[in-house]
Amino acid sequence: MNELTAQILHRLHTSDGYLSGGMLCREFGMTRSAVWKHISRLRERGYTIEAVSGKGYRLSGSPGIPVSEEVMPLLSTDRFGRNLVFQEETDSTNVQAKILARQGAPEGSVVVADTQTGGRGRMGREWISPPGVNLYFSVILRPSVPPTRFPQIPLLAAAAIHQALDVAAEGPQMMIKWPNDILVKGRKLCGVLCEMESEPDMTHFVIAGIGINVNLRDIPAGIKEIATSLFLESGREFSRSEILGTILNHFEPLYEEWLEAEDLGYLLPYLEKHAWLKGREVKVERYNGSLAGRVRGISRTGELLLEAGDGKVHVVSSGEAQLQK
Repeated sequence: MNELTAQILHRLHTSDGYLSGGMLCREFGMTRSAVWKHISRLRERGYTIEAVSGKGYRLSGSPGIPVSEEVMPLLSTDRFGRNLVFQEETDSTNVQAKILARQGAPEGSVVVADTQTGGRGRMGREWISPPGVNLYFSVILRPSVPPTRFPQIPLLAAAAIHQALDVAAEGPQMMIKWPNDILVKGRKLCGVLCEMESEPDMTHFVIAGIGINVNLRDIPAGIKEIATSLFLESGREFSRSEILGTILNHFEPLYEEWLEAEDLGYLLPYLEKHAWLKGREVKVERYNGSLAGRVRGISRTGELLLEAGDGKVHVVSSGEAQLQK
């Protein structure tokens, strides 16, 4: 939506009652006819706006589009989401967040899209990104910690998402799959892709890209057995704005605590409690080969602890873990 339409939406959101057409005309310097056109555009986007003669306009229903005007009133954060860029369509929110980060966007800035044409998951996999149903967003981080700690960020983000969805979408039993997924009954609900830009002596920023299947009803045939959505697991639709706001509200305090800590030790009990892989036989595919064994837990620094058949415990820093049949 254009800037004026967004400003009118914000005024409707923040109003306790009806806003008269005359008041909107004076505030935005436009005619009643122009105001009506903006109201019509909002209605076309799915907003329910009452129009009562002698009273004016009142917002009574929202489609939950994750635009700044919807997300901002839901935030309790100091930084996360306070600079939010919404794009109807983009190649990848991670790509766009990198551009903003290089231009000096502050930490906590968020890029969110209604659809992506080039969404990616880990290992270069495509992340299917249809419009109007899911959440695709990236958060710019500038952590003042040693780069050796950066691989902990996907687990940090996954814990924040798990906490948020447990509040916003109570019902489905969600589990955290090391190192970056949220699963329901073994099917992927959410994935995290973190990327950083650095030089040998300096890290400029980290981008935490997050994709969540929210109101998706039809899973593409190719991933039907491995993916799910909040709608499919609960039978009801969710506001993407509320989901995004709740995640940011949980992510920021966990991140701030992580910056002050030495590792993930403070979060380890939560990660272990909700760990999907713990105690299971898995095969971890890595770029330099594979490793099989039983998962014994997660280290304080975020690695997977994998006990091989000979009893030796391997510390696995990265890879894709699959259950052994």
